[in-house]
Order: sequence, then C-alpha cells, then structure tokens
Amino acid sequence: MSVVSEGQWWFCLRHMRVEPDKGCPNKDRMGPYSSEAEAAGALQRAEDRNKAWDEADQDEDD
Repeated sequence: MSVVSEGQWWFCLRHMRVEPDKGCPNKDRMGPYSSEAEAAGALQRAEDRNKAWDEADQDEDD
C-alpha cells in the first residue's frame, strides 16, 4: 500500500488488505495496529493464537 500515514492501520476482512485509519467500517476490520507491517500480519497472528489456544485446551482435557 502506498499511503503513508502515522496513524493507525487496520486489516480489512472484506477486502483482505491493509488500510489506513480511514477505510471500511471497524466491524469489517482487525486492529488497530501501530504500523502497516503489523496490520499485514494480523491474519497470521490470529491463526497462531487460535492454534495455541486450541493446543492449550487439548492439554487441559488430558
């Protein structure tokens, strides 16, 4: 994304891309993040956390 902003960044779940503060409604986005790069990793970070939580739940069930 070529938009330069010192504000907050979001990952839009509707368009599957990083957006600056002005973009789609927050209900369609993950964030805010402090940088464009951090927002770009939102889906991977969520996947990693979900996996860790699932593994923790499995450990508790054992």
